[in-house]
Amino acid sequence: MELNADFSQRVLIHSADIPWKASPMPGVDRRMLDRIGDEVARATSIVRYAPGARFSAHTHTGGEEFIVLAGVFQDEHGDYPAGTYVRNPPTTSHTPGAAQGCAIFVKLWQFDKDDRTQFRKEMRAEPATLGDGASGQVLHQDDRETVRFIALLPGAIHKETPIGGAEMLMISGAATEGADQLAVGSWLRLPEGAPLHITAGDQGAAYWIKIGHLPFAKAPAT
Repeated sequence: MELNADFSQRVLIHSADIPWKASPMPGVDRRMLDRIGDEVARATSIVRYAPGARFSAHTHTGGEEFIVLAGVFQDEHGDYPAGTYVRNPPTTSHTPGAAQGCAIFVKLWQFDKDDRTQFRKEMRAEPATLGDGASGQVLHQDDRETVRFIALLPGAIHKETPIGGAEMLMISGAATEGADQLAVGSWLRLPEGAPLHITAGDQGAAYWIKIGHLPFAKAPAT
């Protein structure tokens, strides 16, 4: 399966408009944003766990990166409330679930195969002032990518032309990017060389953003 697999194209999806599709695990549904592959796939999705739903124990051969959007995600390593950013690199394993239900934004098979750095971080825990009404923090950085959480005050602007493309997910508030409106759950992917120009709305805006990674996008090497 290929979905939004041409990384030279700009893609904007308002995830709230996409119907949920059942996964192979009962009680776990998905909204697919991009995908190369079938059940083993380089994939970006929003995943919803019904209360009490669990996945079987599994190993992340290609790594897993996710944000908890709502509720509390759980596994044998702990509880992960909304606002938590998690990186589970290749070779890590767990048995995920959500006693009370949750929703996560998750990226699979998008790690450097030699990455072994596993961590969790609260996205709003250590905000730094970025100037001109912007604040945020770097969540992760390596030779392939930089991942940040950014919050903008009402009317504040974030501009850059990322090397290696960009991808962002709106977490709260609203904004515009060019002529497009971004709301909670909007997912935007910009190709190499495309400028990013975000203007926060009347309530401000907060979003997760990753840059630099698109040249490395490819199907899983199973």
